[in-house]
Amino acid sequence: MGLVAAAAAVLAALLMSPFVLQDISNARGVDWNRLSQIGAAYGFTSAIVSALALAGVAGSLMVQNRQAKAEQVQGIRSYYLELVRLELDDMALYQPVWGDTDIADPDERKRHVYADLMMNYAWMGYEIGTIREPLLRDMLSGMFTGEAGRYYWSRARTSWTASSSGSRIGRRFLAIVGEEHTRAIAAGPPTRSAVAPRPPDVPVAGAAPAWRTAAGALIGLGTGLALGSLLRSRR
Repeated sequence: MGLVAAAAAVLAALLMSPFVLQDISNARGVDWNRLSQIGAAYGFTSAIVSALALAGVAGSLMVQNRQAKAEQVQGIRSYYLELVRLELDDMALYQPVWGDTDIADPDERKRHVYADLMMNYAWMGYEIGTIREPLLRDMLSGMFTGEAGRYYWSRARTSWTASSSGSRIGRRFLAIVGEEHTRAIAAGPPTRSAVAPRPPDVPVAGAAPAWRTAAGALIGLGTGLALGSLLRSRR
């Protein structure tokens, strides 16, 4: 705001200068050589104003370029999240597209994919500034306390390093993740949460077994055909 106010004041002075010079020219005993030197100084002031205007335009273009790049990155990441959601919905169908994996247990595969989503969420929040470093460290500390989080990072560290080490903020993010992972390992073995077994299908009270339902349908169909044949023969 200070620069804008200064530029406006200089511009106003430049616009008022012809009237001031006209008043001075009507006076007697005017040193025109001195006035010409003062007028030449306006060229330096005009150059400063032009430079400030050019700097403002350049800054505006840089901000627009950064916003456009951020929107492109956000669009790519949103598309990636949609692909991961499809994979979570049917792991057996979509998992082979990503390549072979040594995770045999389907539940372990889902936990691995979910951990990847959580890490991407932490990275995006840290990159745009909504997740500060203390919150990021707290999230990673809880994640690396368990066995699933440590196992995920041991498998995904290489790909994360290849994709995020190209920028300063990416290298800082990787450093924080590495520090929290090392701290969690030094604290002791991971905690392994017991996975609750899936409840068995409970039959609805009063519902007949499937074979009884099928037998009843066949009996009813046979009875209907027999009655129809009997009525037609009587006609």
